[in-house]
Amino acid sequence: MSSIIAENEFGQIKQVSLTDQINALEIIHNTCTAKISLYGGHVLAWQPANQKPVFWLSDDVIFEQGTPIRGGIPLCWPWFGPYQAPSGEKAGNHGFARQRNWQLDDVIVAKDRVTVTLSLSGENEHPLWPHQYQLKQQLIFSDQFEQKLFISNLSSKAFEYSAALHSYFAVSAPENITVAPLAEFPFDDKVTGKEQQLAALENCLGEVDRIYYTNQQCLIEDKQWQRTLNVSSTNCQQWVLWNPGVEVAQRMKDLHVGAEKEFVCLEAANTDRQVVQANETVMIGQKVTLT
Repeated sequence: MSSIIAENEFGQIKQVSLTDQINALEIIHNTCTAKISLYGGHVLAWQPANQKPVFWLSDDVIFEQGTPIRGGIPLCWPWFGPYQAPSGEKAGNHGFARQRNWQLDDVIVAKDRVTVTLSLSGENEHPLWPHQYQLKQQLIFSDQFEQKLFISNLSSKAFEYSAALHSYFAVSAPENITVAPLAEFPFDDKVTGKEQQLAALENCLGEVDRIYYTNQQCLIEDKQWQRTLNVSSTNCQQWVLWNPGVEVAQRMKDLHVGAEKEFVCLEAANTDRQVVQANETVMIGQKVTLT
């Protein structure tokens, strides 16, 4: 089933069913096409007019409640990576926001852009993270892309979070990709376990899994496609660079054969815990442009 949510001379937004339980928004606009899953508040696709797709989605993606979506921009929140509570108890990777059904709050189809606002709120969502919260996500699609995640603490005391906007960028092949200026900054290497390393970054051929300690704007240069993506972040302290490589990819059931050759993840992140005071709202975000 599908239904038109908004339509004018500039574009159209349609709600469609991905499965019986998961709905998505399809955007067709003068400047671009895009797709968002309401499950996970998850950007699945964005393709500016007359350009190749910017975000990548697995051919073997699983659209199922309780399963994260492989590709696009998963929202890792309220923790990035595995979580360990002060009690020592542990929880799995990347929090719960990417496995919740988000609410569509607003859509605006303007001449030069489409703006979509989504929200998610709750309390006692996880036994190790019981705080009352609200998330609002503003997504702007045009010939450039902007994502803002507003994090509100509705609890009576401060809470901590870590997060990443886990963007999967479509590429010609990881060996054709450079990401400047990451090589100038120290990184923690999650493959070797070594911290505060400095090393050249000749390409993004996997396995690579690094947390770079910089928030400078990055340039993802694709030599074969002759495309440069300019990616900047707001209120994020690190960049995470990831490609699983062939051996790890073969163990992931939602990656099709050869998938690791089609994407590089560059994630705007706060990998260290951040404090949000009671009744405070903070925002993290990213912006992507093409040259």
